Amino acid sequence: MVSEKPILKVLLAQPRGFCAGVVRAIEIVERALEIHGPPVYVRHEIVHNRRVVETLRAKGAVFVEEVSDVPDGAVTIFSAHGISEAVENEAKLKELPVIDATCPLVSKVHKEGRNHALNGRDIVLIGHAGHPEVEGTIGRIPGGAHLVTNVEDVGRLEVKNPEMISYVTQTTLSLDDTRDIIGALRNKFPSIIGPDVRDICYATQNRQQAVREITSDVDLMLVVGAQNSSNSNRLKEIGADTGVPSYLIDDAPCLDLDWLDGVSTIGITAGASAPEELVDDLLEKLKQFGEISLEMVSGVEENIQFKLPPELIEAETDTRHQVREA
Repeated sequence: MVSEKPILKVLLAQPRGFCAGVVRAIEIVERALEIHGPPVYVRHEIVHNRRVVETLRAKGAVFVEEVSDVPDGAVTIFSAHGISEAVENEAKLKELPVIDATCPLVSKVHKEGRNHALNGRDIVLIGHAGHPEVEGTIGRIPGGAHLVTNVEDVGRLEVKNPEMISYVTQTTLSLDDTRDIIGALRNKFPSIIGPDVRDICYATQNRQQAVREITSDVDLMLVVGAQNSSNSNRLKEIGADTGVPSYLIDDAPCLDLDWLDGVSTIGITAGASAPEELVDDLLEKLKQFGEISLEMVSGVEENIQFKLPPELIEAETDTRHQVREA
């Protein structure tokens, strides 16, 4: 006799997956390919997700590490994470036609940091060393910034003038971690100014809150996202901090069915760079283990859209004019 499969209750967090900045970045690459034809060159991964990168590569996008890897005259796209002024200047020296896909919320942090620096303040950047967004932000602030990753870093921090200090934050951090670091900064430098947690982007806040709301009801938390995705890692950490076994997986093949032993309810979310098709694939994989009872958890409905960069709009307009004249 064939034994019946166990019933697995699955709670799908809402919102999850693509944010407006990621949607915009992917659309920029796709439209650039339509207008200019392949190849177009993208510095670094346009967003941190292998499936997205491979899909765009199949359409003709070429991903490179540095501007120096781009052939002369080739259409060049900067990733959603933002770039330093030095990278921008290198592209100008090569006279490359550039389309900037930097997320507008990251650009906002660049502007805030730059303005504080021009007003004579030391800048503290709360973020993770080596992350492309952090490297880009530091490279946009005149004189650079002091990078702190945790409360211990704050204790070791030394600045020129404690009365003239400001902070900005990486957009994809944990709200709780950022709050603790900001508190430590204010204790050490009472005159410090900054945006509290408002520079943690809306998508990061919403996805983190959605995980918090379901962790008390699940035995296991699965986060779909890339291992180098900051916001995806924070989602996994939030689940783990509540005592729920939590795993960050790139895709369905990464699921270890042994994790499901003794589990009756699973929470699933996806980082801001993970396409919904990866969640669908994961649900199919779970069906190998048991019968799925799926519940869509209510949450914030996101309807934010970001404008496309002017470089792309102008190129589209020129293309339409050429078509009409032909």
